[in-house]
Amino acid sequence: MILRQLALRQGRRVFIPSASRPWIRFLNTEIERTNITVDNANEANLDYIGSQTDIPIAPIEETGESLVSSSYTMWLNQKKQTAHLGSTLDPHYKPHTLINRPPSPKDVTLELLMASQAHLGHATSLWKPQNQRYIFGIHQGIHIISLDITAAHLRRAAKIVEAVCERGGLVLFVGTREGQDRCVVNAAKLAGGCHLFERWIPGSITNGQQILGRCKMKVVDDLGNEIEGYEEQLIDRATLKPDLVVCMNPLENYVLLHECGLNAIPTIGIIDTDADPTWVTYPIPANDDSLRCVNLIAGVLGRAGEEGQKKRQAAALKAGFTGPSPNRKAGDAS
Repeated sequence: MILRQLALRQGRRVFIPSASRPWIRFLNTEIERTNITVDNANEANLDYIGSQTDIPIAPIEETGESLVSSSYTMWLNQKKQTAHLGSTLDPHYKPHTLINRPPSPKDVTLELLMASQAHLGHATSLWKPQNQRYIFGIHQGIHIISLDITAAHLRRAAKIVEAVCERGGLVLFVGTREGQDRCVVNAAKLAGGCHLFERWIPGSITNGQQILGRCKMKVVDDLGNEIEGYEEQLIDRATLKPDLVVCMNPLENYVLLHECGLNAIPTIGIIDTDADPTWVTYPIPANDDSLRCVNLIAGVLGRAGEEGQKKRQAAALKAGFTGPSPNRKAGDAS
């Protein structure tokens, strides 16, 4: 039958041998049986959906308009039945919030560190033996950093930044790699410190009078407000040095860390498996090549500095400090 219809469509005659006619009858029977099965399944599906929902099911007719309406009704019923299915991803990981809304030190978890790729080290051929105590294991030729140790060292560094800011110290955040400028600036803004995202000029600390001698300095009160009238006293004052340096990429800033060591300035740095942990005072074993990891650590330390600033201001207000009089000058009697 199928061959005959094809032959009639092409406008020519075809001879079907008697040996092939049983097979043709068998194919036609299977096609008709399949069509009947599909029709019965559709009717059964419509009856089941109509019994489970309150939406009426319109009967399928031969017209195109009724077929569209019935298909749309079926889609509404299926949507109502399957709307509650699936998994709920809340809360889920949002990398952009590491800069906009960085987490506090108490919110640091192992899941957050793993999502930030803080556990990935370098190849086993590039490791420093001093980092053996920070390494959890080896996976496909790459060292895996223990996130338990990373979280502990990160919380310790956050306490140090908070204590320095609480006592009115100056914190310098350094990150000279591409893409680290935003997190470094934001962390310095939160902690009320300084930032550096360009090349470190050698001698800025050891020979700071010649390099930074023309930089402006100011006097501030316990609330962080600038006090006027001390311009003459600041002329002969030595160059201001940071009380704490936070370095995001110690490998490129070895000269900075060396100068900090010569001047007894404590340092905090992200130490990967290919870096020497003795370069910094308080190492944080983590992946310094991952921008997410750097954003996380800088945000946590900046948030810790912000907490220290708030504690210092709260203590000043509790002690009854209201700030100097706007008409008061340096050297006036109290």
